[in-house]
Amino acid sequence: MDQCKPSEALLDAAADARYLLDRGYPREQVLKLSGDRYGLDARGRHFLRRGVFGVRQAAARKNRLLNWDDLAAQDLGIDGHNLLITLESALAERPLVLADDGCVRDVAGVGRNHKPGRLTQMAADILIDSLLAAGVSAVRICLDAPLPKSGQLAAELRKKIEHAGIAGGALALAVPEKALIAHPGPVASSDSVLLDAVARPVDLAGIIIRRRWPKRSLMRLTT
Repeated sequence: MDQCKPSEALLDAAADARYLLDRGYPREQVLKLSGDRYGLDARGRHFLRRGVFGVRQAAARKNRLLNWDDLAAQDLGIDGHNLLITLESALAERPLVLADDGCVRDVAGVGRNHKPGRLTQMAADILIDSLLAAGVSAVRICLDAPLPKSGQLAAELRKKIEHAGIAGGALALAVPEKALIAHPGPVASSDSVLLDAVARPVDLAGIIIRRRWPKRSLMRLTT
C-alpha cells in the first residue's frame, strides 16, 4: 500500500464500515467484520480504525472542532502524548490519515511503547512555537504517567513553557483524560472519547501539521 494512497480493498472496507456504523452496529464488530471481508492486514486494519466513523457521528464531531483562530487568549488543555506522537509521525514522514471526523491521526501504533527521544523534543518545540503563534493565554499539558519517562518529559515541557513565557505547565497523570474532561477551556486531542466528552475540542496536531507542512499528503479513506 502506498503511504498516502489507500488500496481498493481498504476503500471498500471503509465504505462497508461506514454503512454498518450508521445503522448502529457495534464499532469493534464492524471493524473486524469489514477487515475480515476484505482481507486487510494489520496495517490496513489500523488505518480503518483510525480513519473511519459513521457518517452522522463524523459530521457531528467535525462541526464541533475549533479552528486556529479560536485559540487566542484561551486556557488550553492538551492531551500530551496524543499530540506529540502525531507530530513525531509527521516529522518522521510516517503515514497520517485525515479521518472522517476531520482529525489528523497517526497510524504508528506506538501507544504504550512510546519512549521520548529526539523527535519528541522537536515535536515539543514545534508545539511551543505554535502555542505562541496562536496566542493562548495558558496551557496545561497532561501526559500519561504509565508511559516510559513521562515524568521526565513533563519536567522538560514545563521548562519550555516557562522559557516561552506561557502560563501553565505540564503534568504526568495516571488518568490524564479525567483532568482534560474537567478542564475549563478548549482541549486539544484526536482521541475519540475526549473529542466527544469535552465542550470545546480542537485537533491541534492536525492544525499544526497542515499549517507547517501545507503540501504534506494525508491519507483519506474515501474515493
